[in-house]
Amino acid sequence: MKKLETREDIENLVNSFYNRVIKDEKIGFFFTEVARIELEKHLPKMYAFWESILFGQMTYKGNPMGAHFPVNEVHAMEQPHFDRWLELWKATVEESFTGYTANMAINKSENIAKLMAFKMELARRL
Repeated sequence: MKKLETREDIENLVNSFYNRVIKDEKIGFFFTEVARIELEKHLPKMYAFWESILFGQMTYKGNPMGAHFPVNEVHAMEQPHFDRWLELWKATVEESFTGYTANMAINKSENIAKLMAFKMELARRL
């Protein structure tokens, strides 16, 4: 296994993750039916997002929470959905990468999942 060190590594990780997640029977529909993401537009945003988080490169320009609230309004994004997202992300990271940055990718994803789940639940209650 190799260390997660480059933008190319992030692209490979994100591509592998999305290949898995869009086919997933528990959460794939969020991507294909609810948000109807266009991968050719979405993936570069995700590369930049993770590059910013993991390498401190400020390449991501966006609002992750703002992007997810409209999806949550169409179909509630609940804790089990975030748990599955996290499970798939961790498995994808662990299958290809090792080391500090790979561990950080998992730790950051856990924080993201917790925060997103909390904010989506809060938005549904308001």
